[in-house]
Amino acid sequence: MSAPHPRQSARPLRAFTLLEVLLALTLVGLLLVAMNTFVFSMGELWGRGTDVRLFERHVRAVSRWLEHELRAAALPPAARANAAPIAPREIRPQAGLTEKLITFELPGGGRFFSWPERALPEVVCSLQARPGEGLVLLWHSRLEKNFDTDAPRETLVTPFVTGLTYDYYDADARRWTTETTLKNDSQGQPLTPQRLRVKFAYGKLARESVVTLPVPGEGLPVF
Repeated sequence: MSAPHPRQSARPLRAFTLLEVLLALTLVGLLLVAMNTFVFSMGELWGRGTDVRLFERHVRAVSRWLEHELRAAALPPAARANAAPIAPREIRPQAGLTEKLITFELPGGGRFFSWPERALPEVVCSLQARPGEGLVLLWHSRLEKNFDTDAPRETLVTPFVTGLTYDYYDADARRWTTETTLKNDSQGQPLTPQRLRVKFAYGKLARESVVTLPVPGEGLPVF
């Protein structure tokens, strides 16, 4: 009696044909092409808005810096009793005629100041928007020997500022007015505005930032 044949429990494996392999490679290639097209198109769309995002970020950074420095000038010890810590002053730049500029004092200086020697406190600062140049910070210390005679040093804050205008609030008329120059009172003295409007431009992009001038209060500041 012959021995029984072993029972076959598994089906024989079937290899891929050449046509199937080519079809699979074609599908993978099409998928990769579609993914690359999507990635590059998204990168192109993202890149188109880079200038806008960077410009708006720059506008916000300059505006925050202005708000910070002006707020520091409105707090003690910069803000003294019976004195206006932020006000128009007659300033003579290194090259140019004397002009009334928004001026304030920073007791501890700031990061924009590059001193030729040892840094000094009690730094008097002014803001000037120059056509074709940008926003310039004019500064020097009261402790310098020739403070009253020498022109202040100059630091370019940003080349993208094209102008400064000034907002005044008329309490009687209950309305705001925007002036291109600082207003004077009835005695010819310059009035401190309540807000600054800083105009930025880069190529075809233009933005305007409104910076409120802080009012010094009595006693400790409220945060």
